[in-house]
This record gives sequence, C-alpha cells and structure tokens, in this order.
Amino acid sequence: MNMTLADFLLLLAVAGLIGAIGQAIAGYSHGGCLVSIGTGFVGALIGTWLARKFNLPDFFPLKIGGASLPVVWSIAGSAIFIALISLMTRSRP
Repeated sequence: MNMTLADFLLLLAVAGLIGAIGQAIAGYSHGGCLVSIGTGFVGALIGTWLARKFNLPDFFPLKIGGASLPVVWSIAGSAIFIALISLMTRSRP
C-alpha cells in the first residue's frame, strides 16, 4: 500500500471530521483538532472491530491511497469512544 503525502493529509482530515462528528453525537468535546483526529482513528478501529464482530456490512467505505475507511462504522465507533471517555472523566457532584 503506497500512500502519498496528499493521501495521508486527506486521511487525517477525514479522521478529524469523523472525530468531530463523533464528539457532536456523544455531546462531549474535550480538546481541539488533534483530539478529533485521534478520536477519529480510534473510532475507526472500534467501529470496524464491532462491525466485523457482528458481521455487519460496510456502509460508505472511503478509499484513500489504498486504505479503506468505513465512514459509518468509524463515526459510530468514535461516538462510542467519546461516550466512554466522557463517562470516565466527568466530575461527579
């Protein structure tokens, strides 16, 4: 899999957008652009793993430089990841 610099930057931008959407769905935002990119990548891992575990089909896979990113499962995984983080880090009265 050969990925050019432009492909990598596009993948980072898509991961950032996926992370931002996941944060919006979960209703919790802690950090900026780099945090959104990180949660987008972690969400892609979690979402893809869950989809494979339950034999779910790929919805809207995005191919960037030979890499395939399942957008729907990435957003779902990102929202799950952010929800778990928010449950662990919110202060209790």
